[in-house]
Amino acid sequence: MNFVDALGKACPMPVIMAKKEIDAGNTAFVVAVDNEVAVENLKRLAESQNYQASVENKDGNFHVTFTGEGAVVAAEETKDSKPANWALFVGKDFIGDGSEELGNSLMTMFFYTLAESNDPPRYILFMNSGVKLPVENDQVVEHLKTLQDKGSEILVCGTCLKFFNIADSLKIGTVSNMYDISERMHAADKVITL
Repeated sequence: MNFVDALGKACPMPVIMAKKEIDAGNTAFVVAVDNEVAVENLKRLAESQNYQASVENKDGNFHVTFTGEGAVVAAEETKDSKPANWALFVGKDFIGDGSEELGNSLMTMFFYTLAESNDPPRYILFMNSGVKLPVENDQVVEHLKTLQDKGSEILVCGTCLKFFNIADSLKIGTVSNMYDISERMHAADKVITL
């Protein structure tokens, strides 16, 4: 039985680590975590993927055992498939309201989670302060490279880059314009806005 050490890992990393085990076809494995929130997240993942989850408390940590046939998605199938026809519109460099520092961290974790998923967007569209992400946030840039490798097209508003005086610093994506960005939004079956 495989053992996944997710001790000390921040959300959503334990779930992503467990999902990799599921995607690899492992029908029995244990994930070690150090908090009850991670336990609850793992139990929900198990249920959504047709696994049974049992929890054991070990030395103040938790061992979540996954067993079952699961809903296995072959890695080769998802690797070669074209991204679904949806667009991600990013209009700011943080998620939510309240703490901007927390919002920046959440944005980085969102792109990490998206890069690890098997459902990349066809288009990733950056405008307003969202254009700072493919310029200033090296972690997001790495996640965007992964998404680009999976087939996502990344468009970044040129007017916005100029406004923030960062036009010469773009690390990934294509400098674009309102027309191209709106065309991609119209072409998508759905648009998710952050």
